[in-house]
Amino acid sequence: MRKLLVVIPVAVALIAIGAISALARDGHRAVHQVTVPMEDRFTPFALTIRAGDSVRWVNNDSDDHTVVSDDAFNTAGHQGANQLLPSGSAFVLRFKHAGTFVYYCRFHAHLDSANQPVAPGPKGGIQDSNGNFGTPMSGEVTVLPHGGD
Repeated sequence: MRKLLVVIPVAVALIAIGAISALARDGHRAVHQVTVPMEDRFTPFALTIRAGDSVRWVNNDSDDHTVVSDDAFNTAGHQGANQLLPSGSAFVLRFKHAGTFVYYCRFHAHLDSANQPVAPGPKGGIQDSNGNFGTPMSGEVTVLPHGGD
């Protein structure tokens, strides 16, 4: 009985230390940011994060935008993402495993017949008032395995 009185508190302490350690690891997950400045683009275009991190999209433009997943290329989850990003708003996605998340704005990306963004130029892209073609509004998040994985 006396041994049990020693073993039980030690076991409880070890379980508590393990739980606190797990919470501390989760508490260190980063939140990265992609912004839409006062123009039709995502900044930065490419972002590299770790599994468990989140990405926060912030729309600082006066136009509404969207974050739509390009499921043909996505391996990091969130297939079927189709999030409206009204002017002045933000939203967050957490990426739980490694892979790639390719996305675009459905309002500001020219799409081909397979609903894939088309490369800039006379056959695609967004044309400004001077006749110049820009890059379709798109971006990419590369999710690396978590540092401890």
